[in-house]
Amino acid sequence: MPKNKKRNAPHRGGGGGGGSGAATSAATAGGPHRTVQPFSDEDASIETMSHCSGYSDPSSFAEDGPEVLDEEGTQEDLEYKLKGLIDLTLDKSAKTRQAALEGVKNALSSKVLYEFVLERRMTLTDSIERCLKKGKSDEQRAAALLASVLCIQLGPGFESEEILKTLGPILKKIICDGTASIQARQTCATCFGVCCFIATDDITELFSTLECLENIFTKSYLKEKDTNVICSTTNTVLHISSLLAWTLLLTICPISEVKKKLELHFHKLPSLLSCDDVNMRIAAGESLALLFELARGMESDFFYEDMDSLTQMLRALATDGNKHRAKVDKRKQRSVFRDVLRAVEERDFPTETVKFGPERMYIDSWVKKHTYDTFKEVLGSGMQYHLQANEFLRNVFELGPPVMLDAATLKTMKISRFERHLYNSAAFKARTKARSKCRDKRADVGEFF
Repeated sequence: MPKNKKRNAPHRGGGGGGGSGAATSAATAGGPHRTVQPFSDEDASIETMSHCSGYSDPSSFAEDGPEVLDEEGTQEDLEYKLKGLIDLTLDKSAKTRQAALEGVKNALSSKVLYEFVLERRMTLTDSIERCLKKGKSDEQRAAALLASVLCIQLGPGFESEEILKTLGPILKKIICDGTASIQARQTCATCFGVCCFIATDDITELFSTLECLENIFTKSYLKEKDTNVICSTTNTVLHISSLLAWTLLLTICPISEVKKKLELHFHKLPSLLSCDDVNMRIAAGESLALLFELARGMESDFFYEDMDSLTQMLRALATDGNKHRAKVDKRKQRSVFRDVLRAVEERDFPTETVKFGPERMYIDSWVKKHTYDTFKEVLGSGMQYHLQANEFLRNVFELGPPVMLDAATLKTMKISRFERHLYNSAAFKARTKARSKCRDKRADVGEFF
């Protein structure tokens, strides 16, 4: 199809990147040209939705991501759709803005588009700032996640520092705002930690972020001596995210600051192991393992006074059989705390292997594991692609420069959706057949006896 005709056709994932694209779409839809007034208190009118239909529904791109473009389009199509989505982040409709934010985030999570993002950094930052200030819970979460991915795309440097300088105070305000949505505060805490990890070049700003996160998760510390269990609350998810973000930032702190934090928190963190929320117990256990790793890295003969009581508590969690807890939670908890116990008692870490493309990465420490888990939470399924192509992440995990592969090699490595479906179907049939044979044998044995 000729390029000009293709551009005039409505795209499934978004529309044109400027006034001309919008005008063309509006003319095609038969609606009058309208100036978008972002963040009006009133909902979008029928005219607004008709105008947006020229771009098509941005949520479709948010769900599909750029994978469709890999098969059906080109890099130019992806950038064209992204321009339309960036325009829609200023739309009057909150749902349209949220879907546009999610669409841009999904695209940037799955592709490295450094030059594209660099040219539109200020526009994206302005959109995120507006959505964080004026939006509700879901919109704030989408904006915070996009801010994280934006910094991951740009890596450390002046551009990311400017983003953090602009968005940092807003994120901090939302995190500390007791009237804000817990989900929004939770996502903002993770985003604040990730952005600070990437962008901060000011040690005082790093310490200020640590203090902000500390003030949140320390509210879960055991306060009363006669209380044996910390009950989870609606704020627990926020405390978990704050603790994990704080732990991430601790890995890049100067040794002097790490020592201060260890002295302050080493004897208080174990109280979180008594929380009745399994995710808090796991977060506290992994944080303790990481703190022990940092402490022993600074002092090989590091001595912890309450080692006996701590190992006893960890061993109980590693063999927990309480009937009132869900089986899935117990299985997950026992798996994690077996590793935590080994780390505390034997200074051992079970090495994990992560495969991406033709490469492999070995996770052989708690610091590396926690860093990997944090970025995987933000990037989702795009983590593998970023490990291959994102120079910042490759530097973080000491992978060296990106491995250059020719188009033929990449094509042989890629499995189409149809091939993946056939493979999964064959595997399912094989498992079903094996189970049937096993059941038949058990039936025969039962009849024999």
